[in-house]
Amino acid sequence: MSERARPVYLDYAASTPADPRVIARMLEFLGPDSVFANPASVTHAPGRAAREAVEAARHEVAGLIGAKDGEVIFTSGATESNNLALTGLARSRRERGRHLVSSRIEHSSVLDTLRSLEAGGYEVTYVPCDRSGRVDPEEIQGALRADTLLCSVMHVNNETGVIQDVASIGRMCRERGVVFHVDAVQAAGKLPIDLATLPVDLMSFSGHKIYGPKGIGALYVRCDPELVLEPLIHGGGHERGMRAGTLATHQIVGLGEAFRIARLEGMSEACRIQGLRDGLWSRLQALANGCAGVELNGATAPRVCGLLSLTFTGVGGESLIFLLGDLALAQGSACASARGEPSHVLKALGRSDAEAEATLRISLGRFTTEDEIEYAAQAITHAYGQMLKVAPRARDRKTSRTA
Repeated sequence: MSERARPVYLDYAASTPADPRVIARMLEFLGPDSVFANPASVTHAPGRAAREAVEAARHEVAGLIGAKDGEVIFTSGATESNNLALTGLARSRRERGRHLVSSRIEHSSVLDTLRSLEAGGYEVTYVPCDRSGRVDPEEIQGALRADTLLCSVMHVNNETGVIQDVASIGRMCRERGVVFHVDAVQAAGKLPIDLATLPVDLMSFSGHKIYGPKGIGALYVRCDPELVLEPLIHGGGHERGMRAGTLATHQIVGLGEAFRIARLEGMSEACRIQGLRDGLWSRLQALANGCAGVELNGATAPRVCGLLSLTFTGVGGESLIFLLGDLALAQGSACASARGEPSHVLKALGRSDAEAEATLRISLGRFTTEDEIEYAAQAITHAYGQMLKVAPRARDRKTSRTA
């Protein structure tokens, strides 16, 4: 296959480009002739204009997720949102108990925060998932105790795209008086979210996963006088006293614009992206070569529109990635790739280290085209075929296991 001048970007689950409409909106808040003032400076007109822009953006974020404006707290991103939700809640309720519940397939920003809490004397129960990547709500219910403070389960897994039953888990937590946190980074703009009815207390969001800028996110904190988070950053009393620091107006309005676009266009966009994803998968299913082939992780579970997690049998993952230099995609997740470790999510699904390393995450998005999908299908088919030609012993081992 001929090389492309620019790789086909298929890593939207790691980061999305900012929508041009988002960029245009942000530029209105940068530079000496823009609305650049500190939004906390409400004693003069420029500061009040900045404050109005921040609150308009807060309204847009709330509008997508069915929340009240005052329930949206701006942060530097989902990692901070997750840290604030888990650590802030655990510290504020430390006298009530020291037990937390989560799953084994959470994002590293949740798992690493929980490990930090464990080092500080808290106890965490990690619930497994089944081979399709779903967490059984009954497992969560069985893990809840009288001293459980909080349960955290992601809405959509960032590696497999599998959708978790957060509504059922939330109802169980609400019945037991346990605070329920949901990492919704991969769900926002792709699935309907109505926090007016969904039994969730805390929910995390990220700007750069929804065609907004990097360095900005939000945390939904349900309006309840009993729901108090101990802040991680002190000084100034910003964001209802939960997150101090001068608000980055340009990033916040960018986030608001991204959420506004998602509210108006997200569901129709999801249908288009799902069609592209299904078309790519139907092409790649034909890769079966004797007993070798490609397996779709989470195939039997409900999944979000634009993500495929594919395990290629009989080949090495690093070599396959090398041959696919014209495709920008991930081996597991971006975080797992950065650490150089097999994906903890795929291991939780029962994959071996070798299978996890031979798994590619292909994620599509707003700017993915049919031509790019066609090119990707051809490139993957060609690269996988070339590798199988030089890996006969791998195919023989596969054949002997299935004989």
